[in-house]
Amino acid sequence: MANLSSNRGTNIPFIDNTTSGAGNIAGNQPAYRISPETYTTLDNLIKTTKDVHMPQLVETYGDQGITGFLKLTGAINAGGSSDEINWWEIGRRHELLTYTGGNTTIDASGSDFVDITDSGVTSKVQVQDVLMDESSGVRFIVQSGGFGTGTATTVRLVRLDGADVAAADIDATNGGKLIHIGNMYAQGTNQPTAFADIGIRKFTNPFMIVKDRYEVNGSQATNIGWVDLGGGNYRWYMKGEQEARARFEDRRELMLLFGQKRAHGSGSDSDFTNEFAGSEGYFSAIEDRGIVMQNSKANPMDSFAEFDDLILELDKQGAPSEYAMYVNRKQDLAIDDMLASGISAGVTAGLAGQFGAFNNDADMAIKLGFKSFTRGGYTFHKHDWKLLNDPTLLGNNGLVQGAMVPMTQVTDARSGMKAPALAMYYKEANGYSREMEHWVSGGGVLGHTNNGDVGTDQAVFHYRSEISLCTRAANQHVMLKA
Repeated sequence: MANLSSNRGTNIPFIDNTTSGAGNIAGNQPAYRISPETYTTLDNLIKTTKDVHMPQLVETYGDQGITGFLKLTGAINAGGSSDEINWWEIGRRHELLTYTGGNTTIDASGSDFVDITDSGVTSKVQVQDVLMDESSGVRFIVQSGGFGTGTATTVRLVRLDGADVAAADIDATNGGKLIHIGNMYAQGTNQPTAFADIGIRKFTNPFMIVKDRYEVNGSQATNIGWVDLGGGNYRWYMKGEQEARARFEDRRELMLLFGQKRAHGSGSDSDFTNEFAGSEGYFSAIEDRGIVMQNSKANPMDSFAEFDDLILELDKQGAPSEYAMYVNRKQDLAIDDMLASGISAGVTAGLAGQFGAFNNDADMAIKLGFKSFTRGGYTFHKHDWKLLNDPTLLGNNGLVQGAMVPMTQVTDARSGMKAPALAMYYKEANGYSREMEHWVSGGGVLGHTNNGDVGTDQAVFHYRSEISLCTRAANQHVMLKA
């Protein structure tokens, strides 16, 4: 007859899954352990209970998506079939002529004239042109020099009213600006000998390529977890792939906002092997040729006086009468406080402003999360911007407080002109689009049999986009910056 040892196998688990050596020695087992001495009912046999699992996934930080800025501001989408996007913008019809003090001399003998040798004036005026000093308001007429003559390097001005030139008429020491207001000719004289051509500037922005990927092996793809991802789907990798795609879309939009062009083959990175042209983002365009309102982090725009200064600048840029403001929370609250203290400003409800961007429907603006107010003939639609509040993005540094985008749906009542402010282009040709590419490679995992660059038991989700943002008339866009 076999002899039974007093010790159990050292790794045979008890009901509570413990395998401790002490617990496996006869006589050291807890009272609830099943043995001939303690077994009385089936209830004693089944002492463990099932864990309670709540299948709903908790979004700890709410909806973290930051995309949507370009769509809500009316940015158009269009395909392109080149390596860059080109567009042209017309310059100002009129121009201030800048001169420096070192190139300005008032006639010392009788103050009959003032000579200017600054090319900012000499290359842009001709005989008989009438100029006004921006500071003093005194009008001058060009007596000699200017373009179209053999003495273009010096322009001689005399007062239009025939009086002597006084020191207060024009700042010969520090320089200033002249306004070209027209010309005046005597009877029987010839037509002008030269003309000024229209100024057109060409802008170029290359496409940029944004990429990402997500991976899952075959074993993980078949695991069933505790979390319901929607529709009774408990495969966790599905949520991981959804998050990877959303993260890719967020970063794609971030690159459209913060991208920069780069110089090739120079500077400290001249040996960088993967050279690329870069691409101008939205904020880069504004910093280069737009309106930048400089505030402090602690004190964003919070007064009508500051908005009035901005409105004066918008007038100078021929801006449309309707703007969408995307701001961080601090700027958002500052504007709310400002509006609360100025009832006459008019806020959304009952507002006699412009709502062309929302089919002239104030209720639609409210439903989309905009709060609107008018000032000086301009309507501003305010909206908070998650990008600027997220502490993992720009919510911590507060360097960017917001942006103001001219609404493209509005036709300027003063000029009748209408043009898109923002346009996102993507590469496409013959039905093939690179706006948002997504494909899966894998060695049979999830039915994908193309191995690609991965192992035989892995599925790889690929994301790719080739895009370019064109900020037209950037002089009418506003960046709120600390």
